Amino acid sequence: MAKTPMTLRGAELLRAELHRLKTVERPANSLAIAEARAHGDLSENAEYDAARNQQGFIEGRISEIEAKLGNAQVIDPKLLDADGRCVFGATVDLVEKGGEAVTYQIVGEDEADIKAQRISISSPIARALIGKEAGDEVDVQTPGGVKRYEILDVRYE
Repeated sequence: MAKTPMTLRGAELLRAELHRLKTVERPANSLAIAEARAHGDLSENAEYDAARNQQGFIEGRISEIEAKLGNAQVIDPKLLDADGRCVFGATVDLVEKGGEAVTYQIVGEDEADIKAQRISISSPIARALIGKEAGDEVDVQTPGGVKRYEILDVRYE
């Protein structure tokens, strides 16, 4: 199975979520199930059903995170030496032709958050940027049509 790229920050966030699920959410859910069982007839017990559904969600998320971490290729952008080229983990300053300057970090799919200026490696703009250098222009196919960007700077933070 191919490894999935993930930044060091993304891996740490997943580990923190996994720890919280195992040490806080799972025990709290077990108590909720025990309390709901104490109310009697399980066939008509909405609290019990809700707690069991929550248990399924928690266990599913734990499995999902463990699989993602087990399959992750963790990359620390600070340790990259890509000779100024856009690669996974790079922070890129762009200016859209006739528009404003923007900054994006290219990250894994689970880490993407456009509000925090982190874009997924599989996004159209990230795919267009990979391998390019400062001064290059890239055309990106978006739902609104083709947009042209100029790369101002590439950093590894």
